[in-house]
Formats: sequence, C-alpha cells, structure tokens
Amino acid sequence: MPKKLIVVFLLTLASSCGVLTSTIPQPKKEFRGVWVATVVNIDWPKNGLDTVEKQKEDFLKILDFYQNLNYNAVIVQVRAAGDAFYASEYAPWSRFLTGTEGENPKWKEDPLAWMIEQAHSRGLEFHAWLNPYRATFDLNTDILSPDHDYNVNPDWMVKYGTKFYYNPGLPQVQEKLTSIIDELTSSYAIDGVHFDDYFYPYTIKDEVFNDSVTYYNCSLPNQSLEDWRRSNVDSLIKKSYTTIKEIKPWVSFGVSPFGVWKNKSTDPRGSETQAGQTTYENLYADPLLWMENGWLDYIAPQIYWSLDLSVASHKTLVDWWAKNSANTQVYIGNGAYKVRNNSDQAWEKKKELPNQFKLARQTPEISGNILFSAKSLMDNNPDVVSYLKKKYYKWPALTPEISGGQKQPSENIDIIGKVQSDDFLTLTIAHNDAIQYALVYKSGKRTASELKAKKLLDKIFIEAESNQVQIPKSVLKGKRIAVTFLDRYGRESQPTIIHLKQISGYGRKR
Repeated sequence: MPKKLIVVFLLTLASSCGVLTSTIPQPKKEFRGVWVATVVNIDWPKNGLDTVEKQKEDFLKILDFYQNLNYNAVIVQVRAAGDAFYASEYAPWSRFLTGTEGENPKWKEDPLAWMIEQAHSRGLEFHAWLNPYRATFDLNTDILSPDHDYNVNPDWMVKYGTKFYYNPGLPQVQEKLTSIIDELTSSYAIDGVHFDDYFYPYTIKDEVFNDSVTYYNCSLPNQSLEDWRRSNVDSLIKKSYTTIKEIKPWVSFGVSPFGVWKNKSTDPRGSETQAGQTTYENLYADPLLWMENGWLDYIAPQIYWSLDLSVASHKTLVDWWAKNSANTQVYIGNGAYKVRNNSDQAWEKKKELPNQFKLARQTPEISGNILFSAKSLMDNNPDVVSYLKKKYYKWPALTPEISGGQKQPSENIDIIGKVQSDDFLTLTIAHNDAIQYALVYKSGKRTASELKAKKLLDKIFIEAESNQVQIPKSVLKGKRIAVTFLDRYGRESQPTIIHLKQISGYGRKR
C-alpha cells in the first residue's frame, strides 16, 4: 500500500475509534436526568428550618444549573421515609422540608405543585421519586409524627439494622403504597413516578429481616422465602404501573435498581462481576422480569463504579444491561458524587464521568443517563462541568418517547392566530389537550427529521387548559422560524413554518 494511502487509512481508523474526534455526536432524543435527593437534606432543601424564600431560591439554583447544562429532567425525592413533600392523605409532611415532621410548611403554595411548575417552565420533566419501603432513617422514633405509619400501623414495621422498614409481604402495605401512587398521579402534573434501589434492605451480616410470620401466613405452598419476597416486590411494581397507566397513561414509571442483577458466579446469565450484594439475591428485586412483562417505561441501573474497576466494571455492566433489556428505555445511573471524592483513583480524572457518557452514547440500546446527585456537579469540579457542556451537552435534547401511547400523535397542529407584541409572538392553536410543549427552531426546513437539536431555540410549556403559546422576543431572530408541538408521550408534530416579516408589527422599533 502506498505511504499516502497508509496515512489516510490510519487517520480514518483513529477517527473511527474516537481518537481524533473533537465533538461527540449529540442525539436529538436523549434522557438527561438528575436525582434531587431530599432525605437528610442531601441536595434540597439545605435545611428544613430554612425560610420558604431560601428553599425556593436553592431549588431554582438546581433547576437553572441543569437547564444551563441542557438537561431535560429532574427526579425529585418526594417520599424519603414514610413521609411526603406534599399534602398527603397517607403520610405526614416531611421534617426534611418543614423542620418538624407532620408540621405544615409555611409555603403559601403547594410545594410540589410549585416545583413541578418551575421545572416545566424551564423545559424540564418532573419525575416524582419515592422510596417505597423505608419507614425511618434511623431508630429515633420520638421525632416521628403521630400520623406516621410507625405509630399508626406498628404491626407493619420491621426493624433491621438502624432503620424500620415496611413489611413488603403484607397486603395492607401494598394497598397503602398503591394508594400513594394513585394520589400523586391523580393530583399532580408529574411526568413520571420513580422508585430507587431500596426494596428489601441491603443485607447486614448477622441480622435477620424478621418477616417469618408474614411468610408463614401469606406464601404459596412450597414457595421458598426468597421467591416469596421477590413475588411481593413484583406485585408492587405491577400494581404501581397499572395504577399509573389507568389514570394518566402518558406518565412514565421507572426504577433505578442496584447495578448488578447477579454475578455470573451464581448464575450464567449474570454479569462478569464480583459484587458483594446483588439486586436479585439480596434486595429480592427482579428487574429483568419487570421488563419482560412490560411493567416499566424505563430502567436506570445504578452503575456507580469507574469504567475499568475490576470487581464491577462500568463498561462490563453497561454492556450487560444493554444486552439484557427488553420492552423499555434504558438509562444509565452515574455516580457523579464520586468525582474526585473516592478511593478509586479513576475518579480523579477529569474525563472519567464524560467517558461514561460517551460509552452510553455509543451503545445503541442505551437512551440516556441520570446523575446522582444534584449537588455533585454544582458544588465542585467546574472543569468537568465545562467539558461536559462543550463536548456532550452543547445542544438541547428531547426526552425519548413513551411507548404504548393510547392516542395517535398529532401530525399537524393548526395555528389559527398570530399576534406580535413588544415582548412576545403569541400563537393561538386549535385546542389539543394532548399537547404539552411548543418547540421553536431556527429553521425553514419542512420536515421534522431535518430540525436538528442544535437549531432548537426554545421549549415552551403549554398549560393543559391553554391554547396559546408565547414565544419570547429574544428567540425571534432571522427571517423565519419553525414551530412543532410535543405531546405528553414525547411525540413531535410536523413543523409549521412562520415567516416573521409577514406578521403585522414584526420588527417595529420598540
């Protein structure tokens, strides 16, 4: 081969391997989420005794930071330990919000409704994150509200280690938890319901989770304790999914299980890992079954290890979940809290976390990432944030579609009025209760497939009862824009081209 051709070949090969690639291809649809942990005030509020103004200010800082990073979803913990961050019929107000459990917050508004509104106004989905089975965070039960289930239903509680847990095997517990899902989905404009990895508690050496009486009374003939426990979790997952879809089929249901289903040493289907505990054998959760049965819209395994960690490689586990997923979107849970804060020296590198995102993008079965937790990038490591913004999140992205939508997407949304004012271009559309956002593109292209994410100028939330869209003056640049509409399932309509100079009053001096 001539020397010149050899050089061209090597350059092409290097580029294909990512060596010379200066920019990372950015998909138009990609879930970009962040967990906002409220338990013991990890992320928000900073303190339950803070003023309402301070709590609001701190929450908006989180939203603004991740909006600026072109994220599109926040997953906010609204049930941390048998409590609630909203007025609930089934749980007392959380002390992490109010300072004292059961005490009404001093907010004039409903805190959860306000948080959802603020997220939506920034183009962010709001997923309500619940810890279903953790009843207390410690053994200091004197601080619990008289309305807490520890006091109301003490027979539901199992002490294990330094916490109390709901007994997952009791039908009354499943009924209560399903009622909470119903209440949240019915009462609030949430986009998703989210469970984390705490099902049965992580195993503590020489401790016994004492549910033997419930097992004796509730298990099937010849059913092992392990299979019975898994069946209890399966039942809650199925009931939660069914409840959500019967009320609002566009609300997604997702779970973020522990990153290792099983090690290959105990099951040939398991991953090539040596995890000390597994989601199947220790937490009695079987997400493969849930996906197979279509009980999830998305799964986000928590793969909080570095790319090449020998006992549980991030690379190995991303590949394993990609090959073992079915009927659901797969997002990767990333441990941003470990950046320059872990004994594994891999996390000292600026590119460890970015390279994990790169791996997800290069894996066709993976559709996004979720960071734990919100403060991890906000408080430290500005060089990592800058690199992520430049290389991975330069442009906005839409969240993936929710499969199984009962309604057909709107091919075209009729714009029946256009009015230009000093501050806005106001569009009036034919009423369509399935529409949630208007998308404004800097483009005159006539097919949606040609409307690239980098051309997206604004994502504007449309209230359910409204038929008007106000496009800010700041994005009205150029001769024309393209407007599409996004329904609650994440499906985009065909574009409408708007020639700005043809609108009365456009371009007049202000």
